[in-house]
Parts: sequence; structure tokens; C-alpha cells
Amino acid sequence: MIKSLNESDKKMKNKGSKIGKIILSTFIIIIILIIGGLLYLKNYYDTQMLPVAKSNIEEIIVEIPQGSSTVKIAQILYEKGLIRDEFVFRINAKLLGMDGSLKAGKYKLTNGMSQDEILNALKDGGISKETRKFTIPEGYELKEIVEKLSSEGLIDKDKFMELVSNPSHFVNEFSFLQQVPENLGLEGYLYPDTYEIFIDANEEEIIKKMLSRFQQLYTDEIIDKAKELNMSLNEVITLASIIEREVMLDEERHLASAVFHNRLEIGQPLQSCATVQFVLQERKPNLLIEDTQIESEYNTYINAGLPPGPIASPGIKSIEASVNPDDVDYRYFVSNNDGTGSHTFSRTYREHLNAKNRINNR
Repeated sequence: MIKSLNESDKKMKNKGSKIGKIILSTFIIIIILIIGGLLYLKNYYDTQMLPVAKSNIEEIIVEIPQGSSTVKIAQILYEKGLIRDEFVFRINAKLLGMDGSLKAGKYKLTNGMSQDEILNALKDGGISKETRKFTIPEGYELKEIVEKLSSEGLIDKDKFMELVSNPSHFVNEFSFLQQVPENLGLEGYLYPDTYEIFIDANEEEIIKKMLSRFQQLYTDEIIDKAKELNMSLNEVITLASIIEREVMLDEERHLASAVFHNRLEIGQPLQSCATVQFVLQERKPNLLIEDTQIESEYNTYINAGLPPGPIASPGIKSIEASVNPDDVDYRYFVSNNDGTGSHTFSRTYREHLNAKNRINNR
């Protein structure tokens, strides 16, 4: 009888031990899952706190309406591409004690700011500055850009020229400038467009805005095309600037690009009047023979190949054309002088002379 009871006790103890082990194992698994979940949430939270962009930083103007809740503000910031997660932004605002203290107004933010930086900016209050616009036409030379901005009271000429003469000043923010030869300034890289700036924007801010637009439009597709043609950034923009100055009609830009590519391939001088005008610092409607013989690296009548750098600021159509020449064997073109801005394209010099005679004898 005693032996039977001992065996029963042992069985009960073994059963209890097994149950205890199961409970302990389950508890450990739950703890591991909880810790794993918390680590995942922390990692996710930390990631969402980071800036949206590490490169290609863009300045973004944000308007926060009066009476906006943190929920509404988070929605605006997310739609503007300034934060990664609306919910995390709201939680962060609560944790920092800023929920309900974010102010309405106009803000100048960037997609390179962290959530904390954006929250601090919104807590400090917006900028109630007036803005104004300026437009730089396609094909403007740097000196023309300077004159225009100066005449509109937006810049100090000397400060502006000092900055645009030194691309390295902007290279940390715009890495593409590393590809610009050291002896060249920002000719060709201040993208021609219409811009809105604050009335007290300084020279550096204006330049950065124009460089940012260039960086935005110089896409991976263009970069890949340039690599296929074994062209550097400087070569692409230099050729694009010549196309911009030589051609008025978009439908002719790829044809003109073909002419220049064909000449470059066989070592024939480009003979671009625009490059001579750049040397002369004067846009003569008709060049003299002596003009085309002027000594300069930029004179493509006496030098084969591309000039050292851009001669103007090209628009996106010319930039795209420079890496997408039409598949034609034209090597010449001449203006039709009929008020349309069109040209006649020719394959041989004889065809070219015949075209010029027809145009002159109208």
C-alpha cells in the first residue's frame, strides 16, 4: 500500500514538473516575442524619425492653416514628402510635449530635415515673408543671368559672381558639381526657369534654388544615356548649351544634336556661331570671317571637338537632345531665314551650299 502511494506521488510530481516546464517555456517564449516586438517597434520608430532624403535635398514651402490639429499637420507634411509616417509624427509630438503647440504659418523646410527638426521649426513659428518671382530664359549666359537678377534688385553682382565662380562652395550639397572641371564656374548649371523666392533671399539661396532645379531634371535616364555615349556631365551640358543657342524649334534639337555628334565622331570642327558669339561677348546676327578666326578655346571654327565648358544655360529639351541624337547622317544645317526659326539640314557640303544659295536667292 505504501509502495503504491509513493508511486502515485512520483507520478504527480512528474506531472507537475512537466506542467511547470511548459509554463516556464511558454513564459520565456512570450517574453522573447514581447522583446522582439519592442525592438522591431523601436527600430521602426527610429527609422521613421530620420529625414526622408539623404541626397537630392529639396527646399519645400509649407503652409499650415490656422486651427490645424497635429493630425492635420502630419497629413500636410506627409503629402509634401517631409515625413515618413504620420502616426509616428503625432506620437513624437506627444512625447515631446509639442502636441497642441505647433503654430500655423508659412514654413521653408527641406526633405533633409529630421522629424525633431521639423517639430522644432513648427514650434518656433512660421515665416511671414513676402515672396517674388523671377524668370531666367533658356539660353541665357551667366553674365545675362547676373544682369537680369541685378536689374531686378535681387542680388549684389560681385557677391553673386564670386559664388558662381567657385562651384566647390556648393559641392557638398550638390554632388554632381564634383564632375565640373575646377577651372570652370557654374556657367550652364543655373537652370533656366521661373522661381519663387523670399524677398530677402540672398545670393547663395538663389543659386542653390537654381542648382536644385538642375539636379532634379538631370535624371538617371539622362545619366545612363550619357554613359552609353561615353559623355561626361560637362560634355553633355556643353553640347546642350550649343544646341540651345543654335536651335529654336524643339523638333530640330535632336537633328542638330546628330549634326554635332557626326562631326565630333570624324573630328570635323563644329563651326558653331554661338561659340564665337560667346567669345566675342556679343550676339552678332552675322559673323565676319575675322570673327571666326579669333583665338580662343571656345572658338569651334578653329578647334575640333567641344569647347572647354558650356556657353549658356540649356533647357531640358536641349539637354535631352544632347544625349539622344537622331539617327541621321546630316553634318550641316543653315537657317531658313523665314521667320519660323527653322533650318535646312544637309548631308554633304555641296548640298549645304545649294541650300544656302536657295535661301539667299529667295
